[in-house]
Amino acid sequence: MLFFSVSSWLLGLILFAIMLGAVAAGLAAGHSVRHHRESVSEPFAVLQGAMLGVVGLLLAFGLSLALGRYEDRRAAVVTEANAIGTAYLRAQTLHEPVRTASLGRLRRYTDTSIRLATTVPGQAPARRAAATGAQLERELWQLAGRALSKSPNASAPRLYVESLNDMIDLHETRVAGLQNRVPTSVLWLELTGAAVALGLLSAYLAVLGRAAVAVVLAAALVALLLLVTFDLDRPTRGMITVPAKPLVQERASMALPPAASGPEGP
Repeated sequence: MLFFSVSSWLLGLILFAIMLGAVAAGLAAGHSVRHHRESVSEPFAVLQGAMLGVVGLLLAFGLSLALGRYEDRRAAVVTEANAIGTAYLRAQTLHEPVRTASLGRLRRYTDTSIRLATTVPGQAPARRAAATGAQLERELWQLAGRALSKSPNASAPRLYVESLNDMIDLHETRVAGLQNRVPTSVLWLELTGAAVALGLLSAYLAVLGRAAVAVVLAAALVALLLLVTFDLDRPTRGMITVPAKPLVQERASMALPPAASGPEGP
């Protein structure tokens, strides 16, 4: 899809070119019927006023959708980082050798989660990171099962299994959030509606014989608003990205010696 496959700068140029093309087409159409000014000025005024109102609502709706998804993705990163941190702390209370093996895999798992913040969903690096994460989840779950079968009545393995399950569920929620985009039909509707509204506005100004500088500035403003909306929906490749700082901080804390030592007895 064009909106997700190109760089932000190129996308901005494309959007501005579309808006500018709509303005140019509107100016040309307005000049061609300018000699019928008395009969067409009023219909143009009503039509362009109505279209501008509708497009304003569409742009606000699209921006709110994109912003809501962006906030959900930011919250998912924080929640996943907290879940990994809880699992890492509880893994420190397990018996050896499950303890050391689990801690090492949790560190690698955090590295994989951080990589997801810089890879484009659906592309090869993202698929490799997802495959690595899934493999580590299976290994961690196997180790948790061993710890639980060895001490079925102990509290530490049970608490660890619970936190590990939450960590896996929240990771899947975060991955799903990265792929949850504003429907393409909504984006096309915004783009088409904005182009038509700007075209009608420029045609109306041309019929009245007024300067078109204002409508060109309006085209630049609308293109910028569309770019922000589309960029918010590109969380790993646009100029507005979802920061992975909570995960990075959690990984940095794992470089320290474990705060708790595992139980000595069986």
